[in-house]
Amino acid sequence: MPDTPHVVAVCGSLRDESVTRVALDTALDAAEEEGGETDLLDLREYDLPAYDPDVDDEEAGDAARLARAIREADAILLGSPMYHGSYSSVLKTALDYCGFDEFEHKTVGLLAVSGGSFPITALEHLRSVCRALDAWVLPHQAAVPRSHSAVRDGAFTDDDVAERVRELGREVVGYANIEPCPPTMESEENVGAVD
Repeated sequence: MPDTPHVVAVCGSLRDESVTRVALDTALDAAEEEGGETDLLDLREYDLPAYDPDVDDEEAGDAARLARAIREADAILLGSPMYHGSYSSVLKTALDYCGFDEFEHKTVGLLAVSGGSFPITALEHLRSVCRALDAWVLPHQAAVPRSHSAVRDGAFTDDDVAERVRELGREVVGYANIEPCPPTMESEENVGAVD
């Protein structure tokens, strides 16, 4: 692990004025202050067709480029708006193109945004996916509830929520070099989508 961990944040929102993007930028700023090198992977900039395991990489748009960027990172932040109690379809598609090579033994921080109350189920669903990929998911997670009032004009108006998001950025750097857990029965059995 390098002295300067490389953290990538994957923004699972396609909205131009995305609260998810504002929150991830805030977390990345804190990660940089903590000594990390950061990049935002904005899924608006990637051509990601619906995942089809029968399609060759050449026909999968920018999927290989996205997977490579995630694979080369030391730690990952995943951010999504909550849609119907879960995370966004564009983030699901991005994660479908990834696997153990991108996530195994990596530190992952989770962030979810909701127009209403806490986006707990979206965070739980992301945590389950990351565990299935043998990632090490931070216990600390950031939720941005009531997003229309928590963020205005691209900036947080709620200092407590903003601090929770900044803490996520600090922790993803602080734990970027954590030692992986020994294999478990679950990790040995979970081999992904194999025919």
